[in-house]
Amino acid sequence: MLVAGFPAGSLAANCYVVAPAAGEECVIVDPGQDAGGGIEEILREHRLKPVAVLITHGHFDHVMSVAPVCGARDVPAYIHPDDRALLSDPGRGLSLAAAQQLLGGLEMSEPDDVRELTDGTTLELAGLTLTVDHAPGHSPGSVTFRTPATAEIPEVMFSGDLLFAGSIGRTDLPGGSDEEMTESLRRVCLARPDDTAVLPGHGVQTTIGRERATNPYLTRLAPGGAPGSPGEAPLNAPTKGI
Repeated sequence: MLVAGFPAGSLAANCYVVAPAAGEECVIVDPGQDAGGGIEEILREHRLKPVAVLITHGHFDHVMSVAPVCGARDVPAYIHPDDRALLSDPGRGLSLAAAQQLLGGLEMSEPDDVRELTDGTTLELAGLTLTVDHAPGHSPGSVTFRTPATAEIPEVMFSGDLLFAGSIGRTDLPGGSDEEMTESLRRVCLARPDDTAVLPGHGVQTTIGRERATNPYLTRLAPGGAPGSPGEAPLNAPTKGI
């Protein structure tokens, strides 16, 4: 499997291009602010043809380039219905002050073809199999995408802003929830094998095993961990993005 990624925009949201191999069809995950140029470079370098855009959640730093990328390539965008409204009204996912500071008079719109995701759905796209896990907490419509393990590579999870290396997504924005984040971390992350590669929405790649052992938001949820919830760790201290 070929995975190429780069941090896009002022909040360095990771955008990924995923394909079975060079010269094949691909999917694009989270084309955020100013992601178009980086995407085109990867497509040219690896001779890839996009067939879909996948969105882990609707915050503007992950979706600002969705409509132009979909329009230029005539491909659909996949998003959970609970975050769909953010495609055309990104301010709904921010506090009023943050929306005024970060968005100003920015206007966004949905792509022509938007397809809604449901928990547990398996997508067969570009020769890839991707399982969708609904993972609210950072936003109501947050999801992760998982590719299955093979003899050559472990399972790969595109975690969006659910799980980072050493931290988790913030829960203090409109639609965020400590309780839902706790349940998503337990159900979506701790259930995966230790060798699952985690490609997060911000920051560096990690593994479930590394986070299970060292991430304070996960260690207390694991069997035998200290009591409490993720919100009782230093809340989102190393958080990235919005």
